[in-house]
Amino acid sequence: MPNKYRGEIEAGIGGARRTLVLTLGALAELESAFDACDLLALAERFGSGRLAARDLVRIIGAGLRGAGENVSDDEVAAMTVEGGAAGYVRIAAELLAATFEDRPAP
Repeated sequence: MPNKYRGEIEAGIGGARRTLVLTLGALAELESAFDACDLLALAERFGSGRLAARDLVRIIGAGLRGAGENVSDDEVAAMTVEGGAAGYVRIAAELLAATFEDRPAP
């Protein structure tokens, strides 16, 4: 069961229920992938609402690796999700919201 206070989500990816979380290491990975100078620049990029399919693969891949899965972006790109492209968008949006939205302390 995902821990929402840690920014974890759960999603059906590749036929299995998986936990995703954007740890500090995963966020650093995304800063590098998107050539963002800091977390604010990264959040602004994601907040624009314009994400390419490759962006979704990177975000979901980083979330899976943040949760401890040893999976490459190429492997993530080959995985299926319920709802097709809209399902990938939903998972990425949920993960980003869990990471960047303010939550009350437990």
